[in-house]
Formats: sequence, structure tokens, C-alpha cells
Amino acid sequence: MAMSTAPLRILTAVPICDGHDSAIHTINLELVRHGVEVIYLGYHRSAPTIVRAAIQEDVRAIGISSYNGGHIEFFKEVIDLLKARGVADIGVFGGGGGTITHEDAEIMYAHGIDQIFFAGTSLGQITEFVIQTYAPSEQNRSIELQRGDLHPDRRLAKLLTAAIDKLGGTTSLSPCPAPTIQPLTIGFSGPGGAGKTTLIDEIVLRALMAYPLAKIAILSHDPSLVGKGALLGDRASMIYAQDNRVFMRSLATRGQLGGLAEATARCLHVLKQAELNGSAFDLILVETVGIGQEAAPFQNALIDKAVLVMGPDYGSRLQLQKITLLDLADIVVVNKADRPGASTALTELEYRLTLNHRDQKLIATVAKHHRDPGVDQLYRLLGGT
Repeated sequence: MAMSTAPLRILTAVPICDGHDSAIHTINLELVRHGVEVIYLGYHRSAPTIVRAAIQEDVRAIGISSYNGGHIEFFKEVIDLLKARGVADIGVFGGGGGTITHEDAEIMYAHGIDQIFFAGTSLGQITEFVIQTYAPSEQNRSIELQRGDLHPDRRLAKLLTAAIDKLGGTTSLSPCPAPTIQPLTIGFSGPGGAGKTTLIDEIVLRALMAYPLAKIAILSHDPSLVGKGALLGDRASMIYAQDNRVFMRSLATRGQLGGLAEATARCLHVLKQAELNGSAFDLILVETVGIGQEAAPFQNALIDKAVLVMGPDYGSRLQLQKITLLDLADIVVVNKADRPGASTALTELEYRLTLNHRDQKLIATVAKHHRDPGVDQLYRLLGGT
């Protein structure tokens, strides 16, 4: 069987009621150093949430770190859900230090778990098992998209994989006839740590509440380590984007500079024609990696509106003259506006934007605060009601 040149993608998570995540962070980074793209879902995650994310991300396996008991039942629920949704080819492995006994592991193997790692297992052993067991092949990458029994999320996930990896013939397949009204597409960019992910999650909440039938897609980007894998961690910060009306896909930049992936435009083409649970997407949100002064990722008509998210601690006023996206963004957001220096930042940014002679909007938000009025204002500017 021919091996694929595309990176191995796996999803890792910590179960509900378990907040021990130091071990999984260490394993995540070791896998990334060996070329794996790791989607980290975070902790306190339910089995349905884990399985749904694994399907959307088109991963080869799920790794679960469980230190809080209940592992036999939890792992079995994950396996049962994978089977029920027709994706039993997604593998499951895990560990739990001294929590999972060898007797427990035998029961879990009988349920279909591929491997349980015990205390004392080296990172090298874990990495070797994951790479050798789940390495993608051309066969499992080119799943038949015309199968009538394919889970809707998986069909879309496979179409996105085909677009990302340029699989022969599949990039021209349309998931459904192109909708007569194209979804509103919003791009969010800004430096790392500005709070883009939290802000997007709050926008998702407002859209879901305002429109009970709305379908939302999210394309989230994280950087790849040079010549290695990537840690795709935006899902770990998402709460409302776990809703069944939201489809999220994490993209690694794979060496592409500027904030987006080489495949972003192709993925957007797929999403703008796609359906989720029988209807087209109403809203597509694109989040870039954390960018610097020179980046201008949304110059090629990929989106309808561009939002630049900044914190109040960008440096001196001189730094504002160097940020390219300040000339191009439709909306500039100063997030974390409850921090010292926010009022000064808003004044300096207002002056900077007046020099552009464009109808750009400036908003102050505190996205971490529930029902923040600044986020409400941003949502209305983006077209929400």
C-alpha cells in the first residue's frame, strides 16, 4: 500500500471531569517534533464532542489522556460513537499514568482500543507507535466521496482534505449545487495573544442565538514548525463552536508565510458550496495565525470583510505606522480593553485610521466577558442583528 506524503493528523483530548493536561501537552509537542499535525481539543471534553471533532478534522486517530477514573466506560463510548457514525477506521489510543491498570487495559482492548500506555512508557515509544500504526496511505486518503452512507460531516471533511492535499480529481467535486446566496465570509487576523479565537467564539454564540437555523463554518490556522508538524490548538479555546450547527477545520500553514495556508482558497471554495445537515453555510469565519507588521493575508478577495484584532500593548505610536493590515482592515478591534493603556491605544488607533481616509470602524472589546457590549457592536457591524 503506497504511503501518503501528507502529514499524519491525530486529535488529542482529555475527558470530561478531568483537568490533568500536563502529560498530554508533553506528548503533543513530541508528536509535533516528529512531523505529526496534532489537533488538541482541550480538557473537560465529552465523548460526542471528541468524535465529532475527529470526523471534521479528518484525523487518523484519537489520543485520550485520562487520569480521573471512568476510563473503561469513556473509551468504550468513544469507540461506540465512532462505529455508530460509520468511522470505525479512526483509531483510539490513550493512557492514564497509574490510573489505568493492566486489567483495565485488557477490557479496553476487547472494546477496540488500539493501545494503552502506562507510567514509565517513553515518549519515543509513544511516538513510534502512533506514527507506525496510523501513518496515512493513499487508500485511506481517497475514500469514495460518492458513497450514499457517508456521514455528512465526514463527506465535507474528506472534500476539504482533497482540496488541501490536491488529490487527483476530487478537488473538482462539488458537495452540492452552489447556493444562490453566497455565505458571508469574515477574516480575523492580528498578533498572537490578542484574543482572536475567543472573539470568534463569541461571534459564533451571537449568530447561533440570533438565527436558530444558521450554519457556520470556521477555518482556523496555526503555524507549522519548520520542517515538522503543527500544534493546532484553537479548538481548545472554543466553547460555542462545538455546536452541531458549526463545522470547524484546523489548517497548518505547512511552510506558507503570511498568516494563511496554501490551501485556504481551495478550502473556502469547498465550504462556499457545501451543506451542513441539509443546508448551505450562512457564515464562514477565517482565523489567521498570529501575524506581524508586514502580513496582509486577505488581499486576494477571499473574504467579504477583514477584522484586525489587537491588544492595547502594541508598543509605541511609531509601531502603528508599520502595521500593514491597519490600512486594509474594514474593522479594527482593540480586545482586552479592560487592561491598562487601552484608552491610549484607542486614541492613537483612531488617529492612525483617520489618515487612511476610509470608512474603517474602531471597536473596543473584552471578549472574555460574557455579553460584552463591544462584541455585540462588532457582531452588528459584521451584519448580525
